[in-house]
Amino acid sequence: MNQPFGVFRPPPGFRMISLDCRAHGQTTPVGDENKIDVRCSADDLVALLDYLQIRSTIIGGISMGAAIALTFALTYPERVIGLVLSRPAWLDQPRAAGVEIFSRIAQFIRRYGAAEGAERFKESEDYVKAAQESPDAAASLLAQFAHPRAEETVAKLERIPAHTPAHSREQWATLHVPTLVLANRQDPIHPFEYGTFLADTIPGAVFGELTPKSVSVEQHTADVQKHLSDFLTERFPKR
Repeated sequence: MNQPFGVFRPPPGFRMISLDCRAHGQTTPVGDENKIDVRCSADDLVALLDYLQIRSTIIGGISMGAAIALTFALTYPERVIGLVLSRPAWLDQPRAAGVEIFSRIAQFIRRYGAAEGAERFKESEDYVKAAQESPDAAASLLAQFAHPRAEETVAKLERIPAHTPAHSREQWATLHVPTLVLANRQDPIHPFEYGTFLADTIPGAVFGELTPKSVSVEQHTADVQKHLSDFLTERFPKR
């Protein structure tokens, strides 16, 4: 997925690689819809690292990517030397509000198709409420209809938000690698308190607050760049 490349340029000495998850990005075909989930994405990630002959690395992600990164770190701890969780959307249970809104979007797409579904969704109470709370979040929801493969990949909207992590909060305390957690306010999809809770629970984790995108996309991107660059250069100095 290209989202990480839009908000971060790694400092000298670091290389960033991004995985196109099942039903995301340019990964085709969709394949078995039962494998569109966070745990399978973590397994796909280890397969990619094996293919690239990367034994251990810093794992990170945004939103769903944060859930994949956390699952990966707990499932394959020997492959992780650092962890970055940006704008997490899960703790250890599905977030009911997220499941409901993305399920409704999937229903609009299945019933009306992506184009007409988008127009009908903009008239819905869900969209109006989201736009009042966070214009950026509302735009993110509407973008689900604009995806060039929205109808083909609609199952991801039904399966991913309903993901229940295989790990527990107690297991977070077993993580002992440098960890950075990022979150921002004014984001109903990625609650600020999810970020602070993870940072408080993972031993030694560093927390960074981001400017909400609804306030300034440019400052949000600059905040990500600074927090992540500082974390990498301070915790992983060149040798």
